[in-house]
Amino acid sequence: MTPLRQKMITAMQVRGFSPRTHQSYLYAVQKLARHYRQSPDQLSLEQVSAYLEYLACERHLSASSCRQALHAIRFLFMQVLKRGDLDTPIPVPKQPQRIPELLTRAEVARILAACRNHKHHMMLEVCYSCGLRVSELCQLKVSNIDSQRHLLRVTQGKGAKDRPVILSDTVLQHLRAYWQHYRPSDWLFPSNLIPERAIHPSSIQKVYCRAKASAGVYRQGGIHGLRHAYATHLLEAGLPIHQLQHLLGHSDIRTTLRYVHWLPGRTERSNAETDLLAGLEVIHG
Repeated sequence: MTPLRQKMITAMQVRGFSPRTHQSYLYAVQKLARHYRQSPDQLSLEQVSAYLEYLACERHLSASSCRQALHAIRFLFMQVLKRGDLDTPIPVPKQPQRIPELLTRAEVARILAACRNHKHHMMLEVCYSCGLRVSELCQLKVSNIDSQRHLLRVTQGKGAKDRPVILSDTVLQHLRAYWQHYRPSDWLFPSNLIPERAIHPSSIQKVYCRAKASAGVYRQGGIHGLRHAYATHLLEAGLPIHQLQHLLGHSDIRTTLRYVHWLPGRTERSNAETDLLAGLEVIHG
């Protein structure tokens, strides 16, 4: 490992970056070095700009891939190398703003009903009823469940932030039955192959996609669609936007406001129903 790579890893660790961010940032900087066959600390601003133009115009990478490369290279230059010459606007393709294909409550009910495996069904239920990211779902531990307060403690979510999420009566009852059957001791959803480790995100994605196909739901997108469904269904029930922001773990309310734009005509209510699982069987039937 080169000293520069180690310095970048240390800088990311100090800032509490997630393992996925570590991997993507290091990969982006590695690709830059290979492109020029030079150490990144020897490159100029003009070379960086030309490389990002190459990614967009010749490699035809997506807007998100180009922006990720920019963020990684900018982090290296400004936070690791302490060079300010990259603190200037560099054009990259704009991220297209698309409305995802939102799942209805009936579709969620069909997806859950199509998942026959008890453990897999529980994973999808928790993901939907608590609005979790797949990475957060994988990292849940039995100790994160506070049954007396009806809370789920999501530890080190996006941005290295902990947050409490409401556990409805329905999902808490189902979690108790799940624990009685499987008796997990540490990870709530351990890996089948290596029980000492948490289940891998790709495994959960496969479970969701199989259940969605079996249910005859053909909307685009992976398991993150359950988080979108959680947000939109709570807003449809009248949950105030600032409460949804805290439940989703958004640091900027503008991120949460996207859901409001997708649901014109919604109204807020102080007594909004937050038990999303209640009534799903009736809808499915």
